[in-house]
Amino acid sequence: MSNLRKVRCKNCDKVIYRPVGRINENFKLGYKSYCSRRCEYRYKTKREKLTCENCNKVFERTPSSISLHNYCSLSCAAVVNNKKSLKGRAKIKPKLKICIQCGKSFKKNTGNKKYCSLACRRMAERKTSGELIKIIRQSAKKLKRTPTRREIKEDKTCQKTFGSWNNAILAAGFIPNRSHDNRMYKRSYAKAIDGHLCDSISELLIDNWLYRNDIPHERNTRYPNTHHKADWEILFKKQKIFVEYFGLANDSLRYDQTIKEKKNLCRKNNIPLIEIYPKDIFPQKFLGNSLKNKFKKFLQG
Repeated sequence: MSNLRKVRCKNCDKVIYRPVGRINENFKLGYKSYCSRRCEYRYKTKREKLTCENCNKVFERTPSSISLHNYCSLSCAAVVNNKKSLKGRAKIKPKLKICIQCGKSFKKNTGNKKYCSLACRRMAERKTSGELIKIIRQSAKKLKRTPTRREIKEDKTCQKTFGSWNNAILAAGFIPNRSHDNRMYKRSYAKAIDGHLCDSISELLIDNWLYRNDIPHERNTRYPNTHHKADWEILFKKQKIFVEYFGLANDSLRYDQTIKEKKNLCRKNNIPLIEIYPKDIFPQKFLGNSLKNKFKKFLQG
């Protein structure tokens, strides 16, 4: 009997004896002690009468289901909880603002929103054809040449307004860099600083960068046993290196096929190939770092 301790039945209050370990386990887990299964069943199934805090309806709950706030149904609980949450919201009254585009009033609690919808914003920010032409001409004056589509932030607006980028360039009074009938570039020849004749403005930027960084290079070198020509050839430690500007990648099926053929020719003849794409030179503020990374593994001392 030394390991037994007396406890009382939770239902009938009868004195019973249980091992100390069992009593400690029940206390730790929050269990009750009963003298029999019948008392345990009667305690767990007996119900207490409660009053709903919302509708004052009398209902019954088992002891384990009773909490701090009790409601007869989920609907009554939702009504009370929603009222509590709306108290904080009621303090912030949405202010009415007037759309500067259509004049319609709309609600906005925070921020400096000026438009009632995205459509009104696009309508207000849409530039006229005259304003777009002015932007193109200013860019051409700054660059001292016809600007490319990637150099104008409003390029998509120009395409929507004039039908295409080429039409926008023509409306501004310049010659397009691209042809009208297909998706291949026209050869708008331009002379680089070192006198090399380039087929596009993009090639002109690359050639000038090579010249300014004292990298000896030659233009239009033929691939072995083929009619294809590389844009530039560089000799480094008696090794021939080809440099290609793939300006129309993913723009023409014929051009993409030519890219594959040139890569295969370089692989077969063990000629290192440096590939340059429009993302490497536009916008121009990233041109220097991009090309340095391209030429680093070949030209580091």
